[in-house]
Formats: sequence, structure tokens, C-alpha cells
Amino acid sequence: MSASRTYTVILEPAEEGGYVVRVPALPEIVTEGDTEEEALAMAQDAIELVIESRHERGEPIPDDVGDPVVRKLTVAAA
Repeated sequence: MSASRTYTVILEPAEEGGYVVRVPALPEIVTEGDTEEEALAMAQDAIELVIESRHERGEPIPDDVGDPVVRKLTVAAA
């Protein structure tokens, strides 16, 4: 029986529509979906595949990162 894990995912709107998803604890994951639901499903599949691959190679499976903090900065344009 496998243990469940929870990972923070970051959804960013894509220029062409939909979302790009990143998983800070698993930087090799970058996926996308046309809707938020599709993007999250793609992220879940990618997380499961990465965990399985790391396990097979004997690599550590990282815990989630701490709660990300998102801020906006305004800078002068050139």
C-alpha cells in the first residue's frame, strides 16, 4: 500500500489560453491544460510518473516545499 503525498502546484495563465502548471518540489515537471481541471489532471499524472521514475532509479522523493508566497513588483520599463 502506497502512502499519499501532497504537492503545491502553481497554475499560470498561458498566452494562448489555458494554464501552465509547475510543481516547485519537482522542478522537472512543467505541464499544461486547456482548463484548470485539465491542467490539474495533467499535473497529477506528471507527479505520479516522476515519483514512480525516481523510485525506480533509487532517487529521493522530495517532500513538498513550504507554502509559496506570491507578490507583485512594479518596475520601470525601459
